[in-house]
Amino acid sequence: MAKEKKVEQITDMEVDFAQWFTDVCKKAQLIDYSSIKGIFVYRPYGYAIWENIQHIMDAEFKKVGVENVYMPMLIPESLLQKEKDHVEGFAPECAWVTMGGGEKLEERYAIRPTSETLFCDHFSHVLQSHRDLPMKYNQWCSVLRWEKTSRPFLRHREFLWQEGHTIHATAQEAEDFTRTMLNIYADFCEDVLAMPVTRGQKTEKEKFNGAEATYTIECMMHDRKALQAGTSHYFGDGFAKAFGIEFTDKNNQKINPFETSWGVSTRLIGGIIMTHGDNNGLVLPPKVAPVQVVVLPIAQHKQGVLEGASAIRDRLVAAGYRVKMDDSDNSMGWKCAEYEMKGVPLRVECGPRDLENGQCVLVRRNDGEKTVVKLEELETAVAEQLQLVHDGMYERAKKNLEEHIYEAHSLEEAKELQEKNGGFIKTMWCGSLECEMKMKEVAGMSSRCIPFAQEKLDTVCACCGKPADKMIYWGIAY
Repeated sequence: MAKEKKVEQITDMEVDFAQWFTDVCKKAQLIDYSSIKGIFVYRPYGYAIWENIQHIMDAEFKKVGVENVYMPMLIPESLLQKEKDHVEGFAPECAWVTMGGGEKLEERYAIRPTSETLFCDHFSHVLQSHRDLPMKYNQWCSVLRWEKTSRPFLRHREFLWQEGHTIHATAQEAEDFTRTMLNIYADFCEDVLAMPVTRGQKTEKEKFNGAEATYTIECMMHDRKALQAGTSHYFGDGFAKAFGIEFTDKNNQKINPFETSWGVSTRLIGGIIMTHGDNNGLVLPPKVAPVQVVVLPIAQHKQGVLEGASAIRDRLVAAGYRVKMDDSDNSMGWKCAEYEMKGVPLRVECGPRDLENGQCVLVRRNDGEKTVVKLEELETAVAEQLQLVHDGMYERAKKNLEEHIYEAHSLEEAKELQEKNGGFIKTMWCGSLECEMKMKEVAGMSSRCIPFAQEKLDTVCACCGKPADKMIYWGIAY
């Protein structure tokens, strides 16, 4: 990682991590504040990251038979009330439409905080027979939740996301698909975003309202706080019964299907920033970077330099990379700082001597390493260097995660470890809500997940000393 500070307008993360994050978001032109509190403008560079996430992830959804749809933005209050647990969870966050034109509406409409009720209503109209199943739908849209506090990418009143909703003939099929989608999210974070994850199940307290089980991927940020990067929910047949969703099975019997729901949002962009960024700005994973390679001609006023740089750019564009060439009259120092701050994974430098020798210099954003390559090997070298950028980012983030997971055997030890080191604290847990609340009250940590990869750290709960057979991760989360 480059140590030299190049962008003075960015606060050092060691001084004030929250301010560093905001500075990076603003300076890199990812996002801007709107005239409405808690609602943000996604600027072109920030939105381009989301477009790339969407493009890659959507292709993975389609591999498992998911089809895209679009549901209405407004939900009638009477429809929301059909699923009591669900509405109780979201009622405080709902924004309501009460007027249409100049007339008061007969019924209030909620601007969707999530769309379970809309999908359920639709399924109840279109599902007839077991031959119609499974139905695997997803929508890319925005949702509105009237949050009390806001922070770029991490907590918006209006934010962009995808929400998948599926119905299945059997409980086992639905449960299996819930896990399938969680693994798609986990693999995406690791293979595309270079963000290592912990896979597990949420506690009863932390699960989605109306779900029988919620599964999660948890990531660790630079400051050792947790970020819930994606969730997948198994609903059982509760929503189906509430909304009268039925189908005729092979025995000509009317039964309710089993449902799942799963989603990730633009908070992933916040996760990218806080996992990989440094004091010079963004460090973007190559697969989602709006610009993967920037070509910088050196001494561009000299004969043949711009032509040579343009030829490099054109070759890389033809090879399928997202490429920019900066032939502005800004200084080389300014250009290097600018594209480092914007997190461009790879820089190509070429001056008169380079071109004369049939070579160029590749500079990796994540660690500043320079490599001289022959022009005839350009495409292969760029592919190799971009893979090294991804691998280096992943290994660095994985090291941060693995080195900051601590084992505790008592409430006091868990508190002490969190205060001293941050990170994830793993303990045995009896499964009681009382102990979960006590950990929050005493140590300031919420349950992150019951990891699928279990360890037997002890035989008793760290909070109450009663027998325990579950290992759980605790942490402070965004």
